[in-house]
Amino acid sequence: MDRREQLRSRLLGFRPSDVLWGWLGPLLFALIGGLVRFWSLGRPHQLIFDETYYVKQGVSMLDHGVEMKWKGEGEKVDPTFTEGSTDVFITTQGDMVVHPPVGKWIIAFGEWVLGPTSSFGWRFSVALLGTISILMVGRIARRLFRSSWLGTIAAFLMAFEGHHFVHSRTGLLDLILMFFALAAFGALLIDRDWSRRRLAEKVAALPAGVRMRTGPWLLWRPWRLVAAVSLGLACGTKWSGLYFFAIFGLMTVWWDIGARRAVGTRRWFGAGILKDGVPAGISMSLVVLGTYLASWASWFTSTHGYNRSWAADNPGEGVQWLPPSLRSLWDYHVQAYGFHDTLTSEHTYQSNPWSWMVQSRPTSFFYESKEMGVEGCAVDKCSKAITSLGSVSIWWLATIALFFLLYHWGMKRDWRAGAILAGFVGGWLPWFFLQHRTIFTFYVISFQPWVILAVVFLLGLALGPRGAPERRRRVGHLVIGAYCLLVLANFAFFWPVWTAQVIPYDHWQWRMWFPSWV
Repeated sequence: MDRREQLRSRLLGFRPSDVLWGWLGPLLFALIGGLVRFWSLGRPHQLIFDETYYVKQGVSMLDHGVEMKWKGEGEKVDPTFTEGSTDVFITTQGDMVVHPPVGKWIIAFGEWVLGPTSSFGWRFSVALLGTISILMVGRIARRLFRSSWLGTIAAFLMAFEGHHFVHSRTGLLDLILMFFALAAFGALLIDRDWSRRRLAEKVAALPAGVRMRTGPWLLWRPWRLVAAVSLGLACGTKWSGLYFFAIFGLMTVWWDIGARRAVGTRRWFGAGILKDGVPAGISMSLVVLGTYLASWASWFTSTHGYNRSWAADNPGEGVQWLPPSLRSLWDYHVQAYGFHDTLTSEHTYQSNPWSWMVQSRPTSFFYESKEMGVEGCAVDKCSKAITSLGSVSIWWLATIALFFLLYHWGMKRDWRAGAILAGFVGGWLPWFFLQHRTIFTFYVISFQPWVILAVVFLLGLALGPRGAPERRRRVGHLVIGAYCLLVLANFAFFWPVWTAQVIPYDHWQWRMWFPSWV
């Protein structure tokens, strides 16, 4: 083995060669997952939960380029909208909304393709991103664990996980945020391999015996820029995308520092900060900011967008060194931040982030009682519900997996465990500092892919490393197979309360295992 191959092996480790199987497994479960997500996607033909905001705002974006104010309170115009009329907007008055435009443009795409009053169209784009994310998490797991088998298991778990399933069938913003955060994570994993191959080649080209002080520069990082665009789109969906930007930025630079140490650079930490961290911070920040501002393009070109003329109406106020359009946008953001920070009103389904992993207070998206003879109800009382409840077979095991991840990252310096934990830090940790706000368990969808990866990490430990005794591997495969059957049974059992099936009230109660689930 020549020097270059030795360096590549040290930097990249084992690399699976079964390219075909690496695609077929995740593709298969993406197809199956897509079929169950698109099945009766338009049912119920009602705006459920926060669809009352984002679905109508998507239509407004199509018609006016910005979110226009409704004719009356949102829920009061919902029946008019669902009956087929989009004449629910005041066409001369922009609405003050508290989330950026990207997610609503994505929802609007389905409404443009299938019609603004089609409930299938309202949810089409989110279902499509949900389906694609099954393939993405399978491919990401393969790259992370260097195993096509574990990549396939990850895609399977993603396809049959309850939160992901419900959100894929609902026109909300949170799965869109998750999609772009996951895309950024995947791009940074590719960048890690790509940059380490380049580093190995540059170091191998140096004369033998040369001791490197800082190592070569690696300025051109196209996959890092792809990640930055994805993070800009995540921030353009919900501001909580900023947390992913912060932690993923630190993660990718930490990987670079480790790579420089592995190739024998003497001042590996300082070199990693100077030659990798500074360029990464500047380039990624500029791309994220540029992408975010570009997402507001239709607001910039509008005349009726909320707060669009604020700078002209309030000369001498605000951030004076900004041009008028950006000054107006900045004031808009100040108002939106004020709303978020003071959102403390009580809600029946609000929850505490400490309880999210164990699913102690799931969010009811939709519930109706039905009497005998109504919508197929064959008993005295029936229920029709959509509850954003995660698959407990996955979430409860992931809660245990967190301790294994912390141990393997802290004590065994397993970079894969650290990468998975970064997803939890970006999507879950910030909410512990926002407990004064009204917050909900369904926010967990933003870090749900890392819940899947945490479980796969644990299943990989059960399977054993390559080269483990055959008996150990055989038992590991049996454990994984039995667990997958449990996940599938869990999915089948809760299917009625994830898809608004009309079932006897007693059957609905069977699925509400704890009083806090009701």
